[in-house]
Amino acid sequence: MTTFRKFTLAALAAPLTLGLAACGSTDADGEGATSGEPIAPIAAPEGTSWTDVVTVSESDGYIIGNPDAPIKLMEYASLTCPACAAFAMSAVPELKTEYVSTGRVSYEMRNQIHGPHDLALATLVRCGTDASFHPLSDQVFANQQAVLNPIFQNAEAVEQSLTLPENQRLIRLAEIGGFIDFFAARGLSGDQARTCLADVEAYKTIAENSNTQSQELGVSGTPTFFINGRKIDGNSWAQIEPLLQQAGAR
Repeated sequence: MTTFRKFTLAALAAPLTLGLAACGSTDADGEGATSGEPIAPIAAPEGTSWTDVVTVSESDGYIIGNPDAPIKLMEYASLTCPACAAFAMSAVPELKTEYVSTGRVSYEMRNQIHGPHDLALATLVRCGTDASFHPLSDQVFANQQAVLNPIFQNAEAVEQSLTLPENQRLIRLAEIGGFIDFFAARGLSGDQARTCLADVEAYKTIAENSNTQSQELGVSGTPTFFINGRKIDGNSWAQIEPLLQQAGAR
């Protein structure tokens, strides 16, 4: 689990402390999810599957599944967080096939930003269509160590990139990290990537949402999960699945 330290936009112009993500506590409130009666499956629109439906929430999270699902699972995740990667690889496939597919549960992921390299990655996974957000995030999680190694191995160059004009900083950082080539191999062209990384207003919004929402909701680390708006005391699938069932997904 990665502990969150407030990411300020000034950090884009300051030296970057580079290191592998540390483990910490989310300070979850432990209230869990409210018990509910079993909920019947809800059919997807004809010819579709809920696991293929993606919508963007008002909080700039990306929702898989029925946007009106009675049980809403939401995760704050960092693309640089090993525990988030483990959940994405081990738990999300079952979450989608067993729960999201029924229309009873939706799954929303919001980015908590843990540094400029994380901000560049969060910008890039948003750079394609709404539907590509989760697959691209999963690709980062599946290759997380390889994606991050060039950043940690080139700390001085990364710090120098943060002194460039705002519309050049993330582009240069992504070039150092090999992010542009990584995403190009997964369908996002270099031109698309550079255009998104140069969009200062867009990437500042991602960072500001991370800070504001983390403060408002008491999210101190990743991954942190909420069910129907309530922060839960647990961050593993073994802890979360029973709470979904308790809430009616059974």
